[in-house]
Amino acid sequence: MAELFSLPFMQRALVGGVLVGFLASYYGVFVVQRGLSFLGSGLAHAAFGGVALGLLLNTEPLWVAVPFTLLVALGIAWVHNRTKLGGDTAVGIFFSVAMALGVLFLFLRRQYTADAFTYLFGSILAVSNADLWLTGGVLVLTLVALPLWRRWSYASFDRELAQADRLPVARDDYLLILLIAVTVVVAIKVVGIVLIAAFLVVPAAAARLLARTFRQMTLLSVAIGMSSAVVGLIVSYFLDVPSGPTIILVQALVFFIAVAATSFLLRR
Repeated sequence: MAELFSLPFMQRALVGGVLVGFLASYYGVFVVQRGLSFLGSGLAHAAFGGVALGLLLNTEPLWVAVPFTLLVALGIAWVHNRTKLGGDTAVGIFFSVAMALGVLFLFLRRQYTADAFTYLFGSILAVSNADLWLTGGVLVLTLVALPLWRRWSYASFDRELAQADRLPVARDDYLLILLIAVTVVVAIKVVGIVLIAAFLVVPAAAARLLARTFRQMTLLSVAIGMSSAVVGLIVSYFLDVPSGPTIILVQALVFFIAVAATSFLLRR
């Protein structure tokens, strides 16, 4: 085991997996509690549009995907706050437009793009030092915004009451969705666009089944997200299988154990 983590690419993969596990599972509790599970998938596919535009412009895809996904996130929040449409409807509209733009950008490039598949399915073993610095930057933003956890959790349970208490709920929503969007973009290099939604939802859903308070749910979700990244990485190395899907399967195993445990306790 010591030899395994003495390899530089495994060290970067471990750090990247733990960082993304922390960020995705922390923001995932708000996604799950607010019934916005479709949001992670929508933002990931919006990031695909940004990645495709970056490939078309022959520049680093993530540097284009970040502002592109932030614009999409702002559009989703604006439509959701200014219209009677539900959150999932707003996500579905921007999701479809971003995917259509992504396909169009790849078509305009008019050459085979192997890099696009790397972002679709992820490659944690290919995480670079630059990726780790970018993910670390998002972690710093998250830690700076940590005092807002109480307001975000309040609005997650009772939005109308939070507004009646004169809390800046709409402004907080914009900030939260922007941080989720940035987390999704930095995570797609690790688990890929196809699987990042599971990284956001599964640990938080398992924690919701096991926890009695929202604070416990947050701590448990973060613990599941970080530990499953380490376990999934080790299992994928020894079985010689893709790391991203293995991490998701480990998280799914925890979720089904939580389902079985809560079901057993309810019968007693």
